[in-house]
Amino acid sequence: MALSSSTISSLHSHLLGPTSSLSSSPSKLSSLSSLPFPLRRTHFLQIPTSSRSRILPLVVEAKKQSFSSFDELLANADKPVLVDFYATWCGPCQFMVPILNEVSVRLGDKIQVVKIDTEKYPSIANKYKIEALPTFVIFKDGEPFDRFEGAMTADQLVERVETGLKVKQ
Repeated sequence: MALSSSTISSLHSHLLGPTSSLSSSPSKLSSLSSLPFPLRRTHFLQIPTSSRSRILPLVVEAKKQSFSSFDELLANADKPVLVDFYATWCGPCQFMVPILNEVSVRLGDKIQVVKIDTEKYPSIANKYKIEALPTFVIFKDGEPFDRFEGAMTADQLVERVETGLKVKQ
């Protein structure tokens, strides 16, 4: 059975109410308006039907912020920024999309997550010498603070970020 996004929204509002935390709280994942990165977070809604349950995906759009440049984003950040340098053709980078969404939620009070497509913004990738994908760079006070490469699980990424922030503070 196919459901449209309006049907899912209606089901979500009907079952969880208009003040549900899923429908009213934006993702803590950020992107730049001049650097469009359409990310989605998928939540699952379980709907009981007779003797079995159905699980329907609910898609929540990423929070978007406007900055005229990447440097402005870094300068105005009130917490460290985790930047995922990726490319659309990179399999491990695509694997990281839902993981970054989860990490953004889990570490939302500690870090801001941003994605930069190295194909669209090669000057930024060159500035930070991005040679492998995915590459993650943590910026603190507008400067590169820590960096690491490769795909990992959400738990590994959370541990890596938390350890990096604790050790280098």
